[in-house]
Amino acid sequence: MSDAQIQHAIAELVPRGSRVLDLGCGDGAMLAHLQATRGCSGYGVEIDDANVLACVKRGVNVIQLNLDQGLAMFDDASFDVVLQIDTLQHLRNAEVMLRETVRVGRVGIVAFPNFAHWPNRLSVLMGRMPVTKRLPYQWYDTPNIRVGTHADLGALARYNGLTVLDSFGLQDGQPVRMLPNWLAGTSVYKLARRSVI
Repeated sequence: MSDAQIQHAIAELVPRGSRVLDLGCGDGAMLAHLQATRGCSGYGVEIDDANVLACVKRGVNVIQLNLDQGLAMFDDASFDVVLQIDTLQHLRNAEVMLRETVRVGRVGIVAFPNFAHWPNRLSVLMGRMPVTKRLPYQWYDTPNIRVGTHADLGALARYNGLTVLDSFGLQDGQPVRMLPNWLAGTSVYKLARRSVI
């Protein structure tokens, strides 16, 4: 699944005109897309110098910040939506950042590679770590410091008292609602603090 397909599928979950915080925003493509197509505003958070410069060139407001240091600079419910797209698996404090995502935003949308997708399971069964479009690195050079499954994130959200507003997988740009833990390369969760409901 291409970045553009993931971007489009995630953008559909963001209400028009939302104030958005994009954690680990990369080159700002997602936030630029939301600004252009959905009338959103907000900020990206990125640590990499080259990506920060790319955001500025795109006209995306960006804050250079290491997410492992937390989001203390933002008040509760500062944003309508907080995005964590392909970020959670890179963070040392993944559980804390999941809670911070829904503290800072009224809704958090988290997407990450689903390690339980059937081709990954087959690779492990054959004795090798998977290398796929969603997990394109060898085990020894991956930037991911952890791997997780669709089911794992649901369990972690419940453990932390979060409400799952929606969850599904994405495969080839299409939502997968039946057996996403097996049939989808990307896991997507829409979360909120329990008090939101």
